[in-house]
Parts: sequence; C-alpha cells; structure tokens
Amino acid sequence: MDELVAVARVVKPRGIKGEVACEMLTDFPERFDGLENITAVVPDGGKRELTIEEHWFQQDRLVLKFTGVDSIEDAETLRNAEICISENNVVELAAGEFFDWQLEGCEVTTTDGQAIGNVRELMRTGGTEILVVKGDKEYLIPFAESICVEVDIDNKRIVIDPPEGLLDF
Repeated sequence: MDELVAVARVVKPRGIKGEVACEMLTDFPERFDGLENITAVVPDGGKRELTIEEHWFQQDRLVLKFTGVDSIEDAETLRNAEICISENNVVELAAGEFFDWQLEGCEVTTTDGQAIGNVRELMRTGGTEILVVKGDKEYLIPFAESICVEVDIDNKRIVIDPPEGLLDF
C-alpha cells in the first residue's frame, strides 16, 4: 500500500453546505486542479475516502466541498483532518529537489563515516533550509549542496561534508 502524503489540513467548517476551510500543506496549490479522490485522516487516526466535488481559494485558504458532506454537522466531523493523497500521486520535482517528508528520518553521516544522527525536520528560514538533526545532541545543518554532498532518499541517507566548526557547539 502506498504511503499517504498530507496536502492540506481542515481548519473548520465553512458555510452551511458542508464546505471546509483548509490550510495548505503543499507548495503546489495547482495540484488541486483535477484532483478527485483523497483520503481524510481524522485526528483519532481513522480514515475516510472522499471525493472532491469543488475547490476554490479564499484569501490564503483552500475551500473544499466533498460529495456527501452536505451540512455544517457533516463538515464538523472533518475538523483537523489531514487531506492526503497517495505518495505515487505527488507532484514531480526537479532533480535535486525533495519533499520535507522524504528528508525526515534520513540518517546523516559525514564523508568519513561518522554518524551524526537522524533528520527530525526541515526548518525553513527564508534562506537556505536547515536540517534539524537529532543525535547525541541537536545539530542544525544547512541543506546546501556544498555541505550535503549526497542525498539518497531511497536508502534514507544523507552524507555531509561539514565545514570547520559546524558540528562543534
């Protein structure tokens, strides 16, 4: 079975016809054009297969209307649900680009084989993204080609060539 990837999160019901206002979790809002079937993962872990009837953008939010979700009460059952697609339906990225969820959990080692830890998250700073790596302590490693010399998503491995002092603190 394919892994699920969250592309939006339901914030609250919107309107009286079952629409929901969502926070987008994708950098590709156009991905909702032509998207029909999604899996809603509700906070208790339950899953619902849903069909998107309509979608539109309002201010910085995505509004979704699902087939069979026709009232405020129906929409309320989706509050805080993650709107997910299967991993094989994600947008194709250019070579050298990765989704945050692909980097999370990757083992980080140096070019000489020293284990540093595992990627806990990718922090966006407005400039170069930062890998937050949890090992014997927490390391902040710039996700730059000059430092992250090998990124092997299939084997969940990142090899770094840290500049002097990066791992000392």
